[in-house]
Amino acid sequence: MPTVVPDDSRFQVELSNAGSRLVVVDFTASWCGPCRRIAPFFEELGRRYPAIIFLKVDVDQCPETATSQGVTSMPTFIFYKNKMKIGQVSGADSAALEAKVKELSGGEGDEGSESGVHGHVDLVSFISKSACECLNDSDDHPFANSLTSGPGYLESDCDEQLIMSYGFNQAVKLHSLKISAPEDNGPKTLKLFINQPRTLDFDQADSSEPVQILELKPEDLTGEKPVLLRYVKFQNVQNLQIFVKDNQTGAETTRINHLAIIGSTISMTNMSDFKRVAGKKGESH
Repeated sequence: MPTVVPDDSRFQVELSNAGSRLVVVDFTASWCGPCRRIAPFFEELGRRYPAIIFLKVDVDQCPETATSQGVTSMPTFIFYKNKMKIGQVSGADSAALEAKVKELSGGEGDEGSESGVHGHVDLVSFISKSACECLNDSDDHPFANSLTSGPGYLESDCDEQLIMSYGFNQAVKLHSLKISAPEDNGPKTLKLFINQPRTLDFDQADSSEPVQILELKPEDLTGEKPVLLRYVKFQNVQNLQIFVKDNQTGAETTRINHLAIIGSTISMTNMSDFKRVAGKKGESH
């Protein structure tokens, strides 16, 4: 059975208690017909996915929580990891709800978006594919292959250089990168730029001052070890551009199997910081 959150003060407690496990929250109301119809299915998901935390929040019992999480209609299902919002499904659509559960949990259990870095997640769920671009990627091995850890890979086309541009669907903080690539033609020198109005060309990327330069060693390309960023420099990031200047051995092309961006969102409201703008609890506004 899902855990019922009795009042506003318990919501952040339940998210904290979940640690790095995936949390699915049903924002519901007793008077909502569609909420009542999908409630048995939500309970069934809880039995079928025991590694996931399922919570129910009555918006009338927890009005501050509903407001802070942007809930405007019921039912709304919001997904959290490490207290961060990573997905949402609106309406009593059981197929869409289970599809999102499978997507964010990896299909079963709870290994879908674990980053291995305490307090941060793989930000792949926050990357807007339509706002991404790559210069000099091969038609046969395009940029999209590097966004996941599947069998495909990204490879440069006519020389060893690449410019990878990532757009996010909300502002994020960047902690580190995890890069999986071969030791011979994996990337070596990376120049990182943030919040650019448009994708840089190669001349601009080569001559402009980046936020950070990374000099990678072969041991940085295992996909296991996070390559740390200057966290204070990456606190409000709308887009990230990575200029791959060269590779490990001067090979003709550069290959990247998977590049994961590790960080957190900045939109998550801490209920302990939630301030009422007028009136007292229980009063209407």
